[in-house]
Amino acid sequence: MGKKEVDNRFRQFGTVSFTGLTRVNDFIDRLKEGKIMGTRCKTCGAHFFPPRADCCLSLDNNIEWFEIKGAGTLETYSTLSYAPTGFEKDLPYTIAVVDFGTVKVFGRLDAGIPREKVAVGMKLRAAVSKPNETQISYRFIEA
Repeated sequence: MGKKEVDNRFRQFGTVSFTGLTRVNDFIDRLKEGKIMGTRCKTCGAHFFPPRADCCLSLDNNIEWFEIKGAGTLETYSTLSYAPTGFEKDLPYTIAVVDFGTVKVFGRLDAGIPREKVAVGMKLRAAVSKPNETQISYRFIEA
């Protein structure tokens, strides 16, 4: 019997990937297509971001993908002066939670948004980004 091939596409996610294996590796393929995706439980209708392969509410794996699109509303944010390993050169940067109606998405604000312009309630969109030559991610940009 041959060696089982490991699907480690998720190593490409983020500035520094701390997760190499996941059951939602298709998230990376969708990012490469320019789409930011969440998952929805077809049993109970719960929406998830980051995407999940199983629903924590219905305890089912009857999951489908949906696209995070359109404008969301900035709920909260924080500008970081200290960073975890691998993110030190990015300082300072701003993390945020944006409400897209059916799901709330956590991520980074685009560095091009002036800090004095950032305010709870502002409209933002999620956009695919390439932090470097090998990684892919998403960020929030002005809507």
